[in-house]
Amino acid sequence: MISSELTSANNYFEDFELGALIRHARGKTVTEMDNVLITNMVMNTAEGHFNEHVMKQQGAGGIFAQRVVFGGINLAMVLGLSAQDTAEQCLRELSLDKIRLSYPVFHGDTLYAFSEVLGKEDSEREDAGVVLFRHFGLNQDDKLCVEAERKVMLKRKSHWAKR
Repeated sequence: MISSELTSANNYFEDFELGALIRHARGKTVTEMDNVLITNMVMNTAEGHFNEHVMKQQGAGGIFAQRVVFGGINLAMVLGLSAQDTAEQCLRELSLDKIRLSYPVFHGDTLYAFSEVLGKEDSEREDAGVVLFRHFGLNQDDKLCVEAERKVMLKRKSHWAKR
């Protein structure tokens, strides 16, 4: 069952149920600026991200006929789109694992973020608990483009909401 966005007072540790699937409120269309600016800033020099001429020439050979968006950008967008629901009460980021970039994203594609609650456990802190999320992004054609598992320490409503 997919629930709607949580952004409100209902995104503390206690509010996440094991197995819950959240469709986050917004999508993001990937622009050329998103890809080229950040790709150049991190010195990712792969021509597939910024050389349209080469990509068009190679397209006939079975490689993408256009530039593909750097996977780190796709991951950052999905995490950012999910943050309003899964990071607002975050005290500590514990891990980011199992990153998969399973389908190419191109300029003009739109990514939509989803999160699944894979696990919940108590933390060493009385005022917090740990949640394991699977975050994933689908494009406008419902193709799975990016996914990752993220473990976070979230505030407990029972300790923080009264403040």
